[in-house]
Amino acid sequence: MTTEEYVVSTEDDCYIGRVASVDTNRALILAESPEVIQTLTVSDLVAIQGATPQEFLVGIIEKVKRSIGSPILIEPEAEENDEEDFDVVIDHDVVQVALIGTYWEVLGDKRQIFKRGAKYFPRVDKQVFLIKEESLENLMSVVASDTPEDIQLVLGTYGNTQSKAVANGDKLFQRHAALLGSTGSGKSWTVASLLEQAAKLEHTNIILFDLHGEYKTLTREGVEAGKDPIAEYYKIAGPADIENKNSSSVFVPHWLLNKDEMLALLLDRSDNNAPNQSSRFTHHVRELKQQYLVENNLTELTDGLTIDSPIPYSIRHLLDRLSTDDNGTKLGANGKTEVKGDWNGKLTRFIGRLETKIDDKRNSFLFESPEGANEYEWLATYANQFLETKSDSFGIKVIDFSEVPSDILPIVIGVLTRFLYNVQFWRAEEDRTPIAFVCDEAHIYLPTKDASDADSRIALDTFEKVAKEGRKYGVSLLVVSQRPSDVSRTILSQCNNLIALRLSNPQDQQVVHKMMPDSLSSLTSVLPILDTGEAVVLGDAVLLPSRIKLNKPNLEPASATKDFWRDWSSKESKGDSIISAVESLRRQSRLR
Repeated sequence: MTTEEYVVSTEDDCYIGRVASVDTNRALILAESPEVIQTLTVSDLVAIQGATPQEFLVGIIEKVKRSIGSPILIEPEAEENDEEDFDVVIDHDVVQVALIGTYWEVLGDKRQIFKRGAKYFPRVDKQVFLIKEESLENLMSVVASDTPEDIQLVLGTYGNTQSKAVANGDKLFQRHAALLGSTGSGKSWTVASLLEQAAKLEHTNIILFDLHGEYKTLTREGVEAGKDPIAEYYKIAGPADIENKNSSSVFVPHWLLNKDEMLALLLDRSDNNAPNQSSRFTHHVRELKQQYLVENNLTELTDGLTIDSPIPYSIRHLLDRLSTDDNGTKLGANGKTEVKGDWNGKLTRFIGRLETKIDDKRNSFLFESPEGANEYEWLATYANQFLETKSDSFGIKVIDFSEVPSDILPIVIGVLTRFLYNVQFWRAEEDRTPIAFVCDEAHIYLPTKDASDADSRIALDTFEKVAKEGRKYGVSLLVVSQRPSDVSRTILSQCNNLIALRLSNPQDQQVVHKMMPDSLSSLTSVLPILDTGEAVVLGDAVLLPSRIKLNKPNLEPASATKDFWRDWSSKESKGDSIISAVESLRRQSRLR
């Protein structure tokens, strides 16, 4: 193989200098080429000569600086000066490099092999070369070819080259992933781009929690004319959807909530009667579920019945039973006079809170179940709606939570996730197919422990369980957030893949810094200056951690930043639209 055929060029115009210092994961290079040093910048790749001419350690530049060098001994010429030798200090350029991989032009009978991690530490005085654009494209092609074509997920391109930045689709979802970036940095674009590629697979199974309704543009209901949708659209039913039946409306029946979720919704823990209220609620719900099984000739299920079993019961019957307790009497000590019962007056506030929740039309999706929802077979049909992959529908499901009241949003998302995870858990292993949850705006319902209230903790427990155990059952998370400092540390610690876009907040940068290996932690320094759609990508799914330009999707989410100055110059705010908005506000549903 001739030098010209090598991926890494060792020509003079690529030569930087020699290794001057080495530690466990970094090398310091004393630059000798004044021409090349002026072209270097952070995130450029370099090749350090290895044990053979065909072997190189690949590093990523962290710092380029001019510093005062150590004293260098200069021997004076005898004829001019017979005095003792003396030291002088000279300026020199220094490049700090983090080691990220090993590349072989030839390895045994194989050619052009790249492996993650440094096989060994570089040796002092070894030559170092800049991997320029042409060599970079060739190297990236080698890196991409290491991932089998059928599991390649193209994220974008490296730097200013046309080389594809490829991730291993299996590993990206197997190990969970975090997509983090400030508002306007390109998160929604990135999500849409990932979904477009996933949609090409025959049996994709992805559920996206859409908190602002911005991903409707990817579905039949919102796609632009002339473009093909890639996802099914569902919306948590609003007040208007109760009367206007729609196949895309999703209900979350109250009986699907477990004991902790219902009590988080209804119970005031500061109430002195909270233990009594919890006790009577638990007692009556268990009896109502038992009654349902008996009335429907399902007594074979009674042995395994628990308070959390997803068995239908009437919320009105529960209210009647609680009211009977609250107004109940019993015989006094003399056996003749009636006195207040054991629960008399102790459930009043609990009943009031339950009635308030039921009467709030925004909660209709909880307490006004659709026709047939109390049938025993309905739950399996409900699960199929989200988990089954069919040839006549899309495997990506966008669930719009934009009309769900913010005070119960974490509980609703947690209930739906817990139910689908449990169904996946109980499926036969040989029939189990993977499913991924895309958690958009995760900081809203997956907060840090110290910032979470009782409602948020319920959802948090569910997602933390998925983060820690989901891989075993084919359940994955893609956590998307603009405020990583507000997202559960437990969940982020389980995300072994990171796509970090522009982040300007120091606290958010610090979270990302802690997610990175020590050898690459300096990459966080570029986060504030990343362009829109530009990201630092690293983790199990990518062989070469690097800064890339993400691909723009064909179907863009409705999340574009408004052009304030242009709109103020050209776009009139019309009264009709304001009247329509006021009417939507009153109806708690957007007029269509």
